[in-house]
Amino acid sequence: MTVTVRDLRPDARADLEGFARVRHAALPFILVTPKSLAHDLTRLHPDAHYRPLVAVADGEVIGTAQVHLTHESSEPGQGNINVYVHPGHTRRGAGALLVRAAEEHLAAHGATRLFAWVLDEPGNRAFAEAHGYRASRSAHFLRLDLANGVLPPLQDPPPGVELRPGSDFAGDPRPLFELDAETTADEPSDVDTEFTDYEAWLEETWRHPLFSPGLTTVALVDGRPAAFSAARTDGGTRYATVMTGTARAHRGRGLAKLAKNDSLHRARAAGCTEAFTGNDTGNGPMIAINEWFGYEICGTEVRYVRALG
Repeated sequence: MTVTVRDLRPDARADLEGFARVRHAALPFILVTPKSLAHDLTRLHPDAHYRPLVAVADGEVIGTAQVHLTHESSEPGQGNINVYVHPGHTRRGAGALLVRAAEEHLAAHGATRLFAWVLDEPGNRAFAEAHGYRASRSAHFLRLDLANGVLPPLQDPPPGVELRPGSDFAGDPRPLFELDAETTADEPSDVDTEFTDYEAWLEETWRHPLFSPGLTTVALVDGRPAAFSAARTDGGTRYATVMTGTARAHRGRGLAKLAKNDSLHRARAAGCTEAFTGNDTGNGPMIAINEWFGYEICGTEVRYVRALG
């Protein structure tokens, strides 16, 4: 059967459902839905040159690639390629075709260095290395059984600290943007990221269809946001914390832990049965916090890098 690669069509339900199906089969620790894919395709900043690709055989989507530039970086030319092929359709050339198309697209838009997350499995790592990529840092996926696990009990905030849902900031989310920007700047990464475009953040984060303001928890100190745990859901029973952090001036007080515990309890009360998160393997303090909540490592990815030219 011939495999072909083309752009994902945002108006084709079969494409969106096929893309989501492949991503879930290859990477079940990440939340993705047809609606979230359509949102990303139509709302990401133009400077990202975002181009999702699909590999198709006999009319069926069997492979996917998310391809874009890191437009928030102060260093230009940083490209991203994340390729996933359905486990039942590997070794048919879909991955190689997707990588080639993705690299050509990014090179045409000025990329000089490419980054790719690769599952920490021998076949996947060999594939990346055969295409000229070298291993860099790694990150864990973690899962928590909300239906049957035991969460730490809720704790009263210390004096001067108040916990509020993110939905309380619907009228003016800018304070959360500023907190997100500060904490993201300190996240372990191969590429410096700076959130400076508030309107882009509103489109890509606050208005994202997976984002749940109601399950996001913000810790306020003297009335100002100081820590938060940002939540996403798939609209069903799967929940994920995609960012948990504390402003630099308030670190070391356990505020992020307090916010995340509150968010987890509310997610379980809302009917969520699985919780997912991710941590850089070198982020020992956050891994320890997540293990304290009961999370278990369920997968690992390795960041691969390739210089162009």
